[in-house]
Amino acid sequence: MPSFSFEMLADDGQRRSGRREAASASALAQELAGQGGTILGIRPAEETFEQNSKSAGGFSIQLGAAVSIDELIVFSHQVTTLVKAGISLVRAIRGLSESTSNDRFAGILGDVAGDLEAGNDLASALGKHPKTFDDLYVSVIHVGEQTGNLEQAFRQISSYLELERETIKRVKSATRYPMFVLIAISAAIVLLNVYVIPAFANVFAKYQAELPWQTQAILGVSDFFTSNGPLLVVALVAAIYGFRRYVATPGGRLRWDGLKLRIPILGSIFLRINLARFCQTFAMVLQAGLPVTQGLHVVGSAVGNEYMAERIRNMKQGIERGESISRTAKDADLFPPVVLQMIAVGEETGAVDELLSQAAGFYEEEIDFELKGLTEAIEPLLIIAIAGMVLVLALGVFLPLWDLSSVANR
Repeated sequence: MPSFSFEMLADDGQRRSGRREAASASALAQELAGQGGTILGIRPAEETFEQNSKSAGGFSIQLGAAVSIDELIVFSHQVTTLVKAGISLVRAIRGLSESTSNDRFAGILGDVAGDLEAGNDLASALGKHPKTFDDLYVSVIHVGEQTGNLEQAFRQISSYLELERETIKRVKSATRYPMFVLIAISAAIVLLNVYVIPAFANVFAKYQAELPWQTQAILGVSDFFTSNGPLLVVALVAAIYGFRRYVATPGGRLRWDGLKLRIPILGSIFLRINLARFCQTFAMVLQAGLPVTQGLHVVGSAVGNEYMAERIRNMKQGIERGESISRTAKDADLFPPVVLQMIAVGEETGAVDELLSQAAGFYEEEIDFELKGLTEAIEPLLIIAIAGMVLVLALGVFLPLWDLSSVANR
């Protein structure tokens, strides 16, 4: 009897894997489905879920990283329409794999269609590509399959992804101007220190003028830049690389995500974005019918901030002890009173998902308001930075030039 490796998402939200003998992959899928949880993938025992080889249906899991959120939204809408029209999943996804312009996404969809033809359910087939279809996507689709509401599940996912896309667009739009100005200021400082100030230094040296301390300081900084330019570039690249490696570690990511929430001006925006994402996601998983404990695990992964995710996942321990959602949310010391109050009222009325959706809408309005005011808040700081640079140049460079005529007449 052949042996198969499998991976699944248990009801407690934990990923589990193992190896088991079965007559076929579909037989093993039926056996595991009877034990509860979501099957993420079944492969022959000699294959692993990390292999990057091509399959008959397309490309492997690694190639899903290039799939954009826009493509996922279009895919979700298309599947909703095709399922509503009564077209089989295999035929629908096979057709979408042939029509998409993204070769990598086409390979993934071909892989999914191949798994469906082999007898796997849709959630299991999607779960083999976690870089494209995350735990939230897979879990909602799994519940939709189990309850016979697959069309509704895809509609929920597409709505959530559209809100996520709009949030990303708003943040990019609000930060584009400040980032452009900061980059321009940085480039101007480098050009001044490398090309402009050394030219003035030659003039001062020619006339042997007595320079004020401001000018001496500027010349010293410029000399440091020109003398150690390659070393500074290497140090900058090393610092960026080291930071990225540190943030890639669990502890580094946790500390950095916690620090981001305390950054002046931007921290409150990051917090509201994450809170809106929590409310939207938690409302959706509750509407989909996921158990609260498994839902919190999925929500923690979808929030996008490891500091918040850790506290959200810890909430399920209190719920497993029999505590209420509002109690565990308060103990997490993460949510503002308005969210805690809505969760408490929702528990009393049995409408937690509806009130969380309202809270998400409230935070979306706050995000819009703060993003619109972001430029107004940062603009004075940028003006001060530019004014400071002009002042330094005026006092340190142009002021001595005004005295050169008297030096030349000595």
